[in-house]
Amino acid sequence: MQLPLQVSFRHMEHSHAIEDIVRQKAASLDKFADHIMACRVVVEPAGKHHEHGNLFEVRIDVTVPGEEITVTREPSEHTQYKDIQVALRDAFDSARRQLEDYVRRRRGFVKALETTPHARVSKLFPKEDYGFIETVDGREIYFHRHSVLHGAFDRLEVGTEVTFAEESGKKGPQASTVKPVGKHGHA
Repeated sequence: MQLPLQVSFRHMEHSHAIEDIVRQKAASLDKFADHIMACRVVVEPAGKHHEHGNLFEVRIDVTVPGEEITVTREPSEHTQYKDIQVALRDAFDSARRQLEDYVRRRRGFVKALETTPHARVSKLFPKEDYGFIETVDGREIYFHRHSVLHGAFDRLEVGTEVTFAEESGKKGPQASTVKPVGKHGHA
């Protein structure tokens, strides 16, 4: 962290034991993002609940380049926060996950929506239980009757649009999980 950790206790006595836990957990955040600029943690009882004991609220603000990550753990959502260590654990776990997401976004590792390749049936040999599909880029790929989902091989015609997964076969690329697209293919 570039700036010292700030730990505050509101409406309660300062606790060295709790502060030590906060410092340990905050230091572990550096493992997930090495460019944390600042971290502020506020611990406070959420109110006076004499019948059930105090419930704790934890707020964590982490400043990283271009973003502020804020985590709040409130007892109204999680009554187990009678135990301050549980509230701290959950709050720091959430901060860690958000930091990991931030780092992935910064590095460009955001998951891209993968699309299933489309092709058209170019040749069919029903008596031999196989055929070929032609991909958008003009390649012909072999497929077998057993690769066509939902027993739809007999409903295929030359020109039928399909989606597929490509894999390496003994004689080159072959299509697996071939699925007709459209009214009859339900894709």
